[in-house]
Amino acid sequence: QLQLVESGGGLVQPGGSLRLSCAASGFTLDYYAIGWFRQAPGKEREGVGCISSRGGNTNYADSVKGRFTISKDNAKNTVYLQMNSLKPEDTAIYYCAAPRLLRSCTLLGSTYDYWGQGTQVTVSS
Repeated sequence: QLQLVESGGGLVQPGGSLRLSCAASGFTLDYYAIGWFRQAPGKEREGVGCISSRGGNTNYADSVKGRFTISKDNAKNTVYLQMNSLKPEDTAIYYCAAPRLLRSCTLLGSTYDYWGQGTQVTVSS
């Protein structure tokens, strides 16, 4: 049983910060890359960032570079998405995902096989 569970979303004012968590169960994150994606109402899914299985490589979408950071805590089998300087345009449901066969870091959503249920992030005054 492979499962990913996101948490940490909520309502925040522009310029604020949130840290999202992606907790893995049924498998060890050391063997998987993890991608973060988001989808706003009426919009297509967008790749936010990713981290390689060993944590040595990360990639970010241009829209979040310099504001978002992905990290891993192997002891907790959890990946984090630290979001700073949040903008209303960041409002979306955020998902984490893992590919079945690849350990590399990619923002291509079709690469991923296992998805969490998502957590809502709302940036508004």
